[in-house]
Amino acid sequence: MAEPIKNRYDFVFFFDVKNGNPNGDPDAGNMPRIDPDTSRGIVSDVCLKRKIRNYVDLVKGEEIDDPDVAEGELGYKIYVQEAAVLNDRNRKAYVHYDMKPASKKLPKAKEDQLKVTKFMCDNFFDIRAFGAVMTTDVNCGQVRGPIQLCFAESVDPVLPLEMSITRMAVTNGKDAEKEKTMGRKQYVPYGLYRAEGFISAALAEKTGFSQEDLDLFFEALMNMFENDRSAARGLMASRKLFAFKHESKLGNAPAHKLFDAVSVKRLIEDGAEARAFSDYEIVVDRAAIPEGVELLELPVE
Repeated sequence: MAEPIKNRYDFVFFFDVKNGNPNGDPDAGNMPRIDPDTSRGIVSDVCLKRKIRNYVDLVKGEEIDDPDVAEGELGYKIYVQEAAVLNDRNRKAYVHYDMKPASKKLPKAKEDQLKVTKFMCDNFFDIRAFGAVMTTDVNCGQVRGPIQLCFAESVDPVLPLEMSITRMAVTNGKDAEKEKTMGRKQYVPYGLYRAEGFISAALAEKTGFSQEDLDLFFEALMNMFENDRSAARGLMASRKLFAFKHESKLGNAPAHKLFDAVSVKRLIEDGAEARAFSDYEIVVDRAAIPEGVELLELPVE
């Protein structure tokens, strides 16, 4: 039987992009997201979680119609997927326990409410990890996940660019005389991004998030770009992951103090534009890490 993790974790994750769009903004013509005041690039937490879900789905390969897990075991289906019908996924909990759902309402008995919510946590990795609001027409409750991610922000300002591209073909026969069509491509020449996150052991107890889940999550962070290639995203790579493991469930130090121990140093002259990861050095002030906190570093150097 898988046991929930017993320690709190905080982490800092670095990744970069070269000649690509790490997270387009649909409200701005799909241009790379930026902070308008600082011009630093932004990648949303939702974007990062999508890639983590995709990696877990690729590695575990569990289909939605695969058998439900047995009591005490954990499954690795993915709840939020492309073209997923969430009510159909929620209904699986009621079918498993031979219960009939009432529209938009949880079962009347408290025990049955806990059953359907626990079923969803046990069977779906992303619910167990990130939580989910399942108060749809087929109601399975609401879960607050142990893993919470902040927006990733570029270390330096980035310059979003757009170029014209041509396609040597047309869509409709009436446009055949044009011979080609025009399009646009959005990208940043280079950006090193930093994301920070938190893993709560107290919330892991409620969802069942286990050590195997944690190892898979860290694995996903370090490998998710390798299996998510696209011309639009250019060259993206996971560069470094620093995880602070607390001795206790509630933590031994404030997260912001641990994050402050990890900094980035520019190795190029002032005013020069960074164009590679080698233009930076990631520095860890190990003396600033208090007693009761262990630093885990991936990849191991």
